[in-house]
Amino acid sequence: MRHPAFLIAAGLAATAAPAAAETVTDEQVWLNATVIGTVPGSRLAYFLEAQPRFVDGAGRLGQLILRPAIGWKASDRVTAYAGYAHVVLPVERARDRNEDRLFLQLSWTLPKSGAGTLSSRTRLEHRRLSTGSDTGWRVREMIRYVHPLGRPQRTRALVSAEAFVALNDTDWGARAGFDQLRGFAGVEIPLAGRTTIEAGYLNQLINDPGGRRRMNHVASLSLFVRP
Repeated sequence: MRHPAFLIAAGLAATAAPAAAETVTDEQVWLNATVIGTVPGSRLAYFLEAQPRFVDGAGRLGQLILRPAIGWKASDRVTAYAGYAHVVLPVERARDRNEDRLFLQLSWTLPKSGAGTLSSRTRLEHRRLSTGSDTGWRVREMIRYVHPLGRPQRTRALVSAEAFVALNDTDWGARAGFDQLRGFAGVEIPLAGRTTIEAGYLNQLINDPGGRRRMNHVASLSLFVRP
């Protein structure tokens, strides 16, 4: 069996592979603030996140995601969530597009592999957009590997890969099959308590209708507050 870090590195390499001539690229900045935890004395879990994403050379807001969820902590390693995401997609000189998503999510952590930690997030999304009447279904699978650099409470190296697959066609543009692939490489920095910051580079390869592809080079900064 190959080491988990090798599998994730392979996913990152796939996102960086040369794309077809019709690929359009952009430089973006994604910010994320997430509060995540469990209700004291219970197995009830929750998270609430806000994600503004700046596009067109990071010159304008291209997407804003507000995503709350509640869940159940089945064990120290497995948590199931149900949630809702509202996505605002600003359009220059036109009416904004909006997306509403319901989702189910399963998050789990594998036993330690060497000094590092491997985890998985599987998400099933039910999607509706303001520009159409169809419902889209999409599956997302993310694998994440964290490796300490020095002592346990110091900065940790972090890599992840996430694949998106659309399950059906819609009248607002989704096409069944490969939707996008994201690869991330960066660091996780511990702050006070269990709060952390994650900073690094994210590569996003999007498969648009008509054979077009987009590749976004993203500077990503995330704050995770764990009460």
